[in-house]
Amino acid sequence: MAGISFEGRVAIVTGAGAGLGRSHALGLAERGAKVVVNDLGVSTAGEAAAPAAEAVVEEIRAAGGEAMAHGADVSDAAQVADMMAQAMNAWGRVDIVVNNAGILRDKTFAKMDLSDFRKVIEVHLMGATTVTHAAWPILRDQKYGRVVMTSSASGIYGNFGQSNYGAAKMGVVGLMNVLALEGARDNIRVNTLAPTAATRMTEDLLPPEALEVLEPEAITPGLLYLVSEDAPTRTILGAGAGVFAQTRIYETPGVLLQGEDNTPEAVAAAFERIHDAQGQRELPDAFAQTRKFARRAAEAKGLSLPWGED
Repeated sequence: MAGISFEGRVAIVTGAGAGLGRSHALGLAERGAKVVVNDLGVSTAGEAAAPAAEAVVEEIRAAGGEAMAHGADVSDAAQVADMMAQAMNAWGRVDIVVNNAGILRDKTFAKMDLSDFRKVIEVHLMGATTVTHAAWPILRDQKYGRVVMTSSASGIYGNFGQSNYGAAKMGVVGLMNVLALEGARDNIRVNTLAPTAATRMTEDLLPPEALEVLEPEAITPGLLYLVSEDAPTRTILGAGAGVFAQTRIYETPGVLLQGEDNTPEAVAAAFERIHDAQGQRELPDAFAQTRKFARRAAEAKGLSLPWGED
């Protein structure tokens, strides 16, 4: 395989002042991309802190690369529009969007204030939505784009005390699923990175021995592949400590219950068969499930539907 290069490409990396975002920005620049280093300059809780984007820009420039800093709040549409306009004015295109910005406000659901729930959703889910929405017309006009969402095992599998973060991180997976379908005709590929790294957001959650092997730089190669020319689309790539894995969502074949047999008691009695993983598979889109269910019911009644197997 030829080496992955981003010469001539322009990338926007949000939350790039530290940790994973910084590593991603440096990795893209090292391989030739012009990089917008976005960072609001806040703590992991979203409170005011020293801006860091300029320092990353200086690192990139010192290594011979091109970069600019922008302090947009990713959930503010006007600020994001300005960031996109500055990138276009400077370089005439945007090819890559890495939605990495995020905050933590951890508490159990019972103790969490709804304002903290809403704020985490605003930054993670609405931030990714706002930045991608601003870039989308540019990517469509170019007939080229690579977009990465950042999810987490906390959303995919759950983590105690992170209902807000988990909801947001599973939300971006749903966003990816739809945008991958909508972007396909314009050569826009949309993927999700689900990283585990030693960053400001995890340093208080992991033991020192784990932090030692979970450096952000071990994850960035996966990100660089997901935004490359030959990237996949609609892929959830788990990454941490140099280990990469693909997360998939499967559906079992299911059990057909009709007429008088379709009762709560029948569902309970059939639940082991409903749960049986034999024959499970990925579905390409939501309507594939509709076709599957309707086909099974129609066939049981001797009817024929104009749909083949997906």
